[in-house]
Amino acid sequence: MATDVVIVGGGPVGLYLAASLLQEGVSVRLLEQRTERNIHTRAIGIHPPALKALDGIHLADAMVREGMPITAGLALSGGRTVGTMSFAGVSEAFPFVLALPQYRTEQLLEERVHALDSGAIVRGVRVTGVNDDGAAAAVAVEPSSDATAGDGSFEASFVVAADGARSLLRDALGMPVRTKAYPDHYLMGDFADSGRHGQMAVLFLEPEGIVESFPLPGGLRRWVVRLGQPAGGADAGRLARLVLRRTGILPDVRTNTMLSAFSVRSTMARRTVAGRVVLVGDAAHEISPIGGQGMNLGWLDAQALAPVLREAVAGKPVDGRLKEFAAARRRAAAVARRQSEVNMLLGRPLPPPLLRLRNLAIGGAASIPAMNRWTARRFTMQ
Repeated sequence: MATDVVIVGGGPVGLYLAASLLQEGVSVRLLEQRTERNIHTRAIGIHPPALKALDGIHLADAMVREGMPITAGLALSGGRTVGTMSFAGVSEAFPFVLALPQYRTEQLLEERVHALDSGAIVRGVRVTGVNDDGAAAAVAVEPSSDATAGDGSFEASFVVAADGARSLLRDALGMPVRTKAYPDHYLMGDFADSGRHGQMAVLFLEPEGIVESFPLPGGLRRWVVRLGQPAGGADAGRLARLVLRRTGILPDVRTNTMLSAFSVRSTMARRTVAGRVVLVGDAAHEISPIGGQGMNLGWLDAQALAPVLREAVAGKPVDGRLKEFAAARRRAAAVARRQSEVNMLLGRPLPPPLLRLRNLAIGGAASIPAMNRWTARRFTMQ
């Protein structure tokens, strides 16, 4: 089957790119090995630059209607306010970080893709390799373990790998990566929101490590606790007890709707363009989930790539533009990774004397309007 662009991976980045290309008249086949969507909330934060990109495919308004706009951040320690940070000045159109569960984000994106081309998404296929002859690329597929589709191939002018941090397509091409592990481990879960903090994100800067708390739609709130070692599994009772011990707040275990434990690493592909194959999102650069930049970074990759692909399928030379794209997105990923490292550093345990000094520094910076605005822009990827 021939098409203009094959996208491998049906997560939020692949779906966004498909919609962006389809609405400009570029034919697309999006290949996804899963036959059903993961309903866990996972990534929840949509930053202003990503909302602007999503507005370009006519989805931002729907997402804002369903999501929870986080308008400010509050830092607490020992029950006392360390500092506050308003997002009011970060964007004229979207002066907030939008909290929306990833499964709903994917549903809205998929509905947009279906509206543009009901046959664009092909589920139940796993990519096994790609052959690039310089004029076109052929993607070989086989049925995934839970599907009955047959073997086959898809030919395209370009192939985009949006298949995540453990990208099968990237591995099939032998594209090397640099991986870094961090001493940061987290346990998180969603519980009923008591309402005490409204639409604010709250960071509890405590001696045993940070606790983060974010409002979600549907009267829920996410709690994220830093651990000193891998969690060894997720347990709602354990998470609730850790939150209580560090913050004095006890989430209601009976209302838990999602649990996840993860350890942090970053992975950067040494190359993101190989002939007619381009890596985007986590396939190109996996960064810490702390700070919620990863999904947004992938959308901005796709936003930058879409016009290049449109020119390519129109027969225009794009080698130079692809090099510029790759260099610019590597720089953006490096900035995001540094910001995530700062976020994790702020959340690590400290003895009380050093914790007090750090809190004084944070409070001092938050009290300076210009510094507060600059920090808010950095946290929202502006």
